Amino acid sequence: MTNTIERRDLEKWADYLLDYSLGGIKPTDVVMLKGEHITWPLLSVLQDKIFAAGAIADLNLVPPDNDRGKVFSASLARHGKPEQAARVPAWHVERYKAMTKFIEVLGAENPKLYANLPDETSAAIMRADEPVKGIRLLKPWVLTLFPTQGFADLEGMSLERYTQVILNASLVDPRLLDAVEEDIYRLMDKSKQIRIQTRHPKTGQDMQLTMDINGRNVIKCTGKRNFPDGEVFTSPNAETVSGEIFIDLPVAYGGTTIQGIYLQFEKGKIVKYSAEQGAETLSKIIETDEGSHRLGEVALGMNNGIEEVLKHPLFVEKVGGTLHIAIGASYPECYVSDPAAEQSKPLLEKLFGAGHLNRSAQHVDIVTDFRPGGSGVAVYLDEVKLEIKNNIWVVPEADRIEKAQGGSDRW
Repeated sequence: MTNTIERRDLEKWADYLLDYSLGGIKPTDVVMLKGEHITWPLLSVLQDKIFAAGAIADLNLVPPDNDRGKVFSASLARHGKPEQAARVPAWHVERYKAMTKFIEVLGAENPKLYANLPDETSAAIMRADEPVKGIRLLKPWVLTLFPTQGFADLEGMSLERYTQVILNASLVDPRLLDAVEEDIYRLMDKSKQIRIQTRHPKTGQDMQLTMDINGRNVIKCTGKRNFPDGEVFTSPNAETVSGEIFIDLPVAYGGTTIQGIYLQFEKGKIVKYSAEQGAETLSKIIETDEGSHRLGEVALGMNNGIEEVLKHPLFVEKVGGTLHIAIGASYPECYVSDPAAEQSKPLLEKLFGAGHLNRSAQHVDIVTDFRPGGSGVAVYLDEVKLEIKNNIWVVPEADRIEKAQGGSDRW
């Protein structure tokens, strides 16, 4: 079953991605468009607009058995050996080096084709794909989600309703998020530590997770990398993460749903974990490599225009009043202003060696709900307890005014 999206909506969506998220297309650009054939309605419009701008569209069609177009698909994971995954064709790497900008249109025809893969070979594919992903992350890029029946089924929704939820969030001017996120961004940018308090919904056990964010760049997300968007994030100093956390919202990974996650950290490393649903998949994620035992991101969801909480990470992590952490790789831009610059490389290596920056083939976002009924109890930036109003995080008014009157040049 396929959906029908009006051409005018596809045009508007594509314009946001090309003109806003990527900052416009120049004749010298080579723009990689990556996605399954089922996302063709949007890929086609993007391709037309890129060629009309005088640039080159490199259409990277993804096989339906390959989750997000990694270097190899589920076929190798099921029938091959780990050493085969290391034989990445040189042309594949060169293709990513040649492109100047990147758009990935997420959306799968049949996620079951790449679900429940063997541990050893799937981990080998993730490791082989990491250098290619690293090339993409150093160039202008944006991800968006196209509605498909396969993903609607994962959500337990009709395709019609699923499509409407995605369109309603993807056709809103992302620049409206800038003002919404400003106060939280400024407070986080001044803070040295985040404390996250959660409660297990069944046992009533209270938990606390702390992490140092001192000296890290904070990123305000308004549709430049993810579309739709709505989060304020940073990468913590990975070795400082300590304590416990319960994550209640479901998230889809590789065609499998994971929910009810418990994590315990000591000296930055996950030492104990469990999940009420999808425990085997969670184990595969964490046991991928050394870096997948650490955190690479902490973020506050700031979009109150997402009508339903979807399992897809692109959407669930943006829901206003939620917090997400990411198992795996840190974001280099949280450590240096220009990760692609040659002068940044020695500093990034130094930060990696010191344990501040984390590297991994994984970067998996998992989300806790701090709205009424969720497992989230409280979030503190240093000693400031954040509040939720109209389903988005806000800085308490008294604290905001006090800082403003104190003459800070940031408030």
